[in-house]
Amino acid sequence: MKRTTIPFGPQHPVLPEPIVLDLILEDEKVIDAIPTIGYIHRGLEMMVERVEYTEMGFVVERICGICSFMHGMGYCVSLESIMNVEVPERARWLRLIWAEISRVQSHLLWLGLGADAFGFENLFMHCWRMREEILDIFEQTTGGRIIHSVNRIGGVKRDISDTELAAILARLQQLGAEFKETARVFGTDPSIRHRLSGVGVLSMEDARAVDAVGPMARASGIAMDTRLSGTFMYDHIDFQPIVETAGDCLARVLVRLREVDQSIDIIRQAIDRMPKGEGMPLENKPRGNPTGEVFTRLEQPRGEVLYYVKANGTKNLERFRARTPTFANIPAMIKLVKGSDLADVPQIILTIDPCISCTER
Repeated sequence: MKRTTIPFGPQHPVLPEPIVLDLILEDEKVIDAIPTIGYIHRGLEMMVERVEYTEMGFVVERICGICSFMHGMGYCVSLESIMNVEVPERARWLRLIWAEISRVQSHLLWLGLGADAFGFENLFMHCWRMREEILDIFEQTTGGRIIHSVNRIGGVKRDISDTELAAILARLQQLGAEFKETARVFGTDPSIRHRLSGVGVLSMEDARAVDAVGPMARASGIAMDTRLSGTFMYDHIDFQPIVETAGDCLARVLVRLREVDQSIDIIRQAIDRMPKGEGMPLENKPRGNPTGEVFTRLEQPRGEVLYYVKANGTKNLERFRARTPTFANIPAMIKLVKGSDLADVPQIILTIDPCISCTER
């Protein structure tokens, strides 16, 4: 049987970002997939040698527009750990709230892209309409819709008044109620189930073997979530990871659908439990230059992200490294693409929620 090699990406009608694959086919079956990393490489790790550590956080936020808040948070937490800076409690609660708002908007964006990929323009519009409301909340509370620049080493730049928090919660709960109908269509529509059910199955054993993270792992029955470590105020929150067991494309959709509701509930708990009253300290400024090294782990919308920071006592860091969840999930994606039909490749790629900007720092 004759084998054919076809390029997939960096431009493709389905792909939101420039992923590059060479697909080796026998008829319509994918026999192998060879990824190419570095199409939009930006030299972030070299940049830390030229940009002062106090300003590098603004650059780190721009690793990814969708996860910008959590990238900025991860950078600041890493420096705070090295410099032994105590972050005020209200600032830690505010970071948690913004992080979960970020998770909601990321999942809504991805669900819209997924709906567009399998032909449901109406669902796409509904998901992105709701995401616009989340971006309005970000703009109201941070001043930015995509890049927020509200994290500081030692805390946060802005407060959210108790009145605003109550209004934001009411808005999110109303949004959650509207989202239930959209989620019902995703979960029950027969054409969606036909397109996604049984496609791109990643078993629990295979997910462990390729070190899948985030919704990719949880859709295969692995209850893995960095938030369970109890850091960043999550030890004050009651929640359990959202888990599905089928391991297929539909399961990965369902995990993200359920995580939208869960994040709204986490925000409710945070607003109920954080200290009340504006005017409380939001930032403890660090003194001197950092010396030391640290690993930091956060649960971004796409999964676990790792930051490695090494400082040598100067105003420039010696090393900064971010291992993003998309990079961790590429082996799982390649495993699923092999043996699939060519027509299923876009859906399989999309269900890892790829962020190539994150991957190619």
